[in-house]
Amino acid sequence: MSNGINSECDPGEPLVYQIRLKGHLGPHWSGWFEGLTITALDNGETLLTGPVIDQAALFGVLRKVANLGIPLVSVVCIQAC
Repeated sequence: MSNGINSECDPGEPLVYQIRLKGHLGPHWSGWFEGLTITALDNGETLLTGPVIDQAALFGVLRKVANLGIPLVSVVCIQAC
């Protein structure tokens, strides 16, 4: 059974995630979110997009979202090798 991730990938390569939040964040938050690209959408949501080195780093980003009290809409891996 395939898990959707190429088994020939370098395990050290970060995966690219798109994290969707309800509400807008300004670009000055990119340092707080470890350099992820912040995109404000017309529908009032924000996308955080970029490489995340591993699951621990992903949970760290999600913990920051929770600590700010920002509603999390979705987390999607958009590029897996």
